[in-house]
Amino acid sequence: MSLYSVSELYKGLPRGKYALAAFNVHNMEYTQAVIRAAEKEDAPVILMIGEPIIAFAGLKMLTTICKFTAHNTRIPVAITLDHGKKMDIIDESIKLGLNVMFDGSLLPFEENTKLTREVVEKAHRSGVSVEGELGSIAGVEDEKEIKTSTMTDPKMAKIFVEETKVDILAISIGNRHGLYRAKPELDLQRLARINKLVSVPLVLHGGSDLPEDQTRKAIELGIKKYNIGTDLKNVFAVTLKRIINQEPMPFQPPDILGVAREAVFEVACKKIRLMGSSGLGSNFNLDK
Repeated sequence: MSLYSVSELYKGLPRGKYALAAFNVHNMEYTQAVIRAAEKEDAPVILMIGEPIIAFAGLKMLTTICKFTAHNTRIPVAITLDHGKKMDIIDESIKLGLNVMFDGSLLPFEENTKLTREVVEKAHRSGVSVEGELGSIAGVEDEKEIKTSTMTDPKMAKIFVEETKVDILAISIGNRHGLYRAKPELDLQRLARINKLVSVPLVLHGGSDLPEDQTRKAIELGIKKYNIGTDLKNVFAVTLKRIINQEPMPFQPPDILGVAREAVFEVACKKIRLMGSSGLGSNFNLDK
């Protein structure tokens, strides 16, 4: 079995300047492509089920697909609910054995802290990990758009982690969900201050479409979990459009979905290499 909590993944990995790639998966093809990429790169990987996609695909269905892949690979895998806001979905995810991200980023600090702490208590009793978020991130996360962002305050981040006991922390440093409408400029000095004050791994949401030089610098300064969703969705859709517009139009699933799956695989491999986590799978040691 290769299924672990997020905390166990980080416990079992050596020190170093790399991040674990965390991919949003929306169906069987995405999941197969990501796992195959992780196997090719020998890299631990995090599969994320976004709360907004659950209405379309179903939490149990997506969980079953993700767990099946985790139980049938040698690569260390964690599965997490991404951007969980609804407590009933968070509770169900914990019961299913998923790690959870509680997204209280748009709430007042006190309320975010209180609710995150409650989620942590429930999750830890069940042996799964919790990602909290402090500072809001603009952009499109599945179908919902957040128009403004609020940068994470380093001192408040320290207090938040200490009071909630979260296992990992998502921060806002100029990153955004979806495609960037202008050239992004991450506040790397802010990241360095947060990393100095906070003891848990830091998470960068909105990793798609971010220039590679900024990605590498962010990882060097402390980002340990790097989320990728839009890049996979974009290449999947573009590939489907290209294939379906052929004459004669193919209609066998392997000829359509199989090609799109291969495109996702190639992007996932590239992202894992960019994270610097290639080769870490065989070095995984839970006793570390």
